[in-house]
Amino acid sequence: MNDPIADMLTRIRNSSLRGKSTVMTPASKLRAWVLDVLADEGYIRGYEKTTGADGHPAIEISLKYYEGEPVIRELKRVSKPGRRVYMGVNDIPVVRQGLGVSIVSTPKGVMSDQNARHANVGGEVLCTVF
Repeated sequence: MNDPIADMLTRIRNSSLRGKSTVMTPASKLRAWVLDVLADEGYIRGYEKTTGADGHPAIEISLKYYEGEPVIRELKRVSKPGRRVYMGVNDIPVVRQGLGVSIVSTPKGVMSDQNARHANVGGEVLCTVF
């Protein structure tokens, strides 16, 4: 697997479109940090570290729905292994006039675009969520 973050985002996107309540993904620190931001912003209920069927560490993500519709309507990967996207604090994109969130990997950790502007740091824009 070349892009583990894109794999996790695709699993979340596919499971939410199918109406699943949970989804499993292999565990890593970066995935957990991205899920922390999604949970803080209210896009997922939460996640739990478990062991997968193959014995490897995994993360079970609890998806969130509102009136039968998935809370996550759009999930896009911005920075990819073939083309990294770095932005300064003034260039971090605003998603849907502030209704969505950009997830940014900064020197101070993985955080939402609003928290990155507040901390006055830029970094690699991992993905956008709406």
